[in-house]
Amino acid sequence: MQAADFSVVTPLIYSPEYIPFLINYCKDNNISLVIPLFDIDLPVLADNIDKFNAVNTRVLVSDYDFVKTCNDKYLAYNFLKANNFNTVPYFIDLVEAENALESGLMNYPVVIKPRWGMGSIAIYKADNLEELRVLYKKTLNDIHDSYLKYESSADFQHSVLIQQLITGQEYGADIIHDFDGKFRACVIREKIAMRSGETDCAKIVDNALIHDTLIKLSGITKHIGNLDLDILMNDSGVYILEMNARFGGGYPFSHEAGVNLPEALIKWITGQEINDDILRAKTGITAYKDIVIKKQHDE
Repeated sequence: MQAADFSVVTPLIYSPEYIPFLINYCKDNNISLVIPLFDIDLPVLADNIDKFNAVNTRVLVSDYDFVKTCNDKYLAYNFLKANNFNTVPYFIDLVEAENALESGLMNYPVVIKPRWGMGSIAIYKADNLEELRVLYKKTLNDIHDSYLKYESSADFQHSVLIQQLITGQEYGADIIHDFDGKFRACVIREKIAMRSGETDCAKIVDNALIHDTLIKLSGITKHIGNLDLDILMNDSGVYILEMNARFGGGYPFSHEAGVNLPEALIKWITGQEINDDILRAKTGITAYKDIVIKKQHDE
């Protein structure tokens, strides 16, 4: 709000007034493009695309089914598995997870996380059965006491996932498509430091195995705009951990390395073609996020 030319506080995303408010705001201010940045906003906007189109406003969002798949980590796991990508299995039921641990199908430590989650909210690691049971209940409570409760209400009793912890080098990636769902570029970031689910430090790299995985995924998703990915690579291969159908917290690193997706979006929305160089990242660039103290001015 400090950086933008104008700002406005909308009704809550799940309020019946949210979409009408946005429609009227876009119409009154001649807004031609809406760019969502928040996971739970995506399916709500995707479900109302026709209303925005009616006032000549484009929303940078993929189709409803795909954003629902990305938001639901269990659906995303099944989607990736069905398309022959490496990913780490989830258990959606505590008893099933305990049986898998007892039989040796899964081993400690395990990760407990919300099925519909973001920002590393309510993610825990359990090293034994006692911790698993306690942290499973805590994750349920954390979901209930946060905004994660909205999407999780679709199946609250199965809103917690249990996953085998695997190790390796973590990467982030952007797969960039235009408004027609056509592949335009991809960027791979080697994660150096993380904090609260955000990448604090990363290096732009060229990795052939990950690049091939991104190209294959691009051909299947046909998404709109940016697809932000969390990836892990070890001796067993490239694992896709999560998909976010939006600008992610890692995009600033891509931007710092020479990618200018906002400029591309502005040109595309105005019917112009781009020079592909503005979506090409320079490898070897390392960048850091910083915390800046801002003084609040009295009214």
